[in-house]
Amino acid sequence: MLDLWYKNAVIYCIDVETFMDSNGDGVGDFQGLADRLDHIEELGATCIWLLPFYPSPNRDNGYDVTDFYGVDSRLGTLGDFVAFTHAAQDRGLRVIVDLVANHTSIDHPWFQEARRDPQSRYRDWYIWSKEKPDNIHEGVVFPGVQDSIWTYDEVAEAWYMHRFYKHQADLNIANEEVRAEIEKVMGFWLQLGVSGFRLDAVPFLIEYKGLPERERPKHDPHEYLRELRDVLSWRRAEAVMLAEANITMEEVDEYFGRSGERMHMILNFMLNQHVFLSLARGDAKPIRDIMRDTPEIPLKAQWGSFLRNHDELDLGRLKDEERQEVFSRFGPAPDMQLYGRGLRRRLAPMLDGDERWLKLAFSLMFALPATPVLWYGDEIGMGEDLSLKERNAVRTPMQWADEPNAGFSMASADKLVRPVISDGPFAYQRVNVASQRDLDGSLMSHLQRLVRTRRACPEVGWARGEILQTEDTSLLAIRYDWEGATVITLHNLADRPAEARLQLDDIDQMRPLLSSEDDRSMKKAASPIRLEPYGFRWFRAHGERR
Repeated sequence: MLDLWYKNAVIYCIDVETFMDSNGDGVGDFQGLADRLDHIEELGATCIWLLPFYPSPNRDNGYDVTDFYGVDSRLGTLGDFVAFTHAAQDRGLRVIVDLVANHTSIDHPWFQEARRDPQSRYRDWYIWSKEKPDNIHEGVVFPGVQDSIWTYDEVAEAWYMHRFYKHQADLNIANEEVRAEIEKVMGFWLQLGVSGFRLDAVPFLIEYKGLPERERPKHDPHEYLRELRDVLSWRRAEAVMLAEANITMEEVDEYFGRSGERMHMILNFMLNQHVFLSLARGDAKPIRDIMRDTPEIPLKAQWGSFLRNHDELDLGRLKDEERQEVFSRFGPAPDMQLYGRGLRRRLAPMLDGDERWLKLAFSLMFALPATPVLWYGDEIGMGEDLSLKERNAVRTPMQWADEPNAGFSMASADKLVRPVISDGPFAYQRVNVASQRDLDGSLMSHLQRLVRTRRACPEVGWARGEILQTEDTSLLAIRYDWEGATVITLHNLADRPAEARLQLDDIDQMRPLLSSEDDRSMKKAASPIRLEPYGFRWFRAHGERR
């Protein structure tokens, strides 16, 4: 029988180095993370996603890897990692880890040998050109920061390709030895107890850009995703792959596979961007439109929904005027914007710290037909530090308490991996876990109720979701039917009251599950439902699931 646990998971994303420091050196570590698993368990999450924790020069938050089989010594040892995974399993928490298969650091021993010796087996593990390639500035991923996608290496006396920063050389995925090595890396971490991988930059992983035409495989490059899926299934049947793939709806079948034989899950960037357009307008139409354009996905496949993550809020798929709407509402200052397409801000400051709006946004994310993914600290409404470089603005230490260094570390402030937020409305003295724990009405308590509600509504994870007609365009009404049970969610995206009249001919009464006004009274389906500004309602009809 298929174990599709990910269809109704709640994923909590963590950067180990900024979560909890156990030894007072100013850097978070696996022991500190293990000590704070009670927070994740209390929140109700079922799966932890770890950002890269491998040995690295740390020029790109750990995504510049120098050893895929190790742990950054600042964060602990392999033994500490295994102790953490066992502690997580004891609490019923699964763990998935970032797999950075597109590139390595130029400090990686593979690249160092490749650049020194043209006859080395590692030379063809990377993409080289003896002559300066044409259009080296075309396809830059980080405009304004990254200059080109090719860099000349004087030792190798050749140009090497890098879709990202010049210190991250692209691996040659067309090379069978490289593919075999990636399979070994996957097998290694699966053996140590992980339940899968979040695959970084999947569209770049499967492209053959930079290779001469004669060296490019003739088959569909998306077939490599099926190969990875097969390896995963053979090693651990219930393990999953979550793809970072900012793709259009026309590409969905290529990444999931027509029968779900490729990626298990894909982060839904298109929906994410339209959610923020709707939030900026106070109008649900952009969400309704993109949901209607979303193709039906295979039974074994699942989307991942999110509000914010560890990168910029990427709005590159919106039209220019739509992107400018979101910029104007949520990040008008130049230092809030990044790469010409995104915002380097956390959710709470973007929504003006308005708890009504924040609670609405989280309820909306959990109500979408997908598995919800949370970024650490958003459950308490953490802010950003715009003085930090690029995307590090949203990667500040977790704010545990009104204590020195926000309770993150006993080190002196100048030793911290990044400074804690200590000024303004989102300072740790005001925004922290301790102040919100067991406090009715707090943002964290709302997330706990929301997680419990979502986990009690498997219909949202399994059913496609039907958009219900409403007269007021600020309202988003979704109906989920699965195995004889029905869940209906209503969200008012406007800062004014709205009223919903739903056409539900087969439903008489609806039992409330969750409400922004804590309204627990039964509702007649034919009666109008009033929602306050930024209000929401979750209802169950047709009884419990059989």
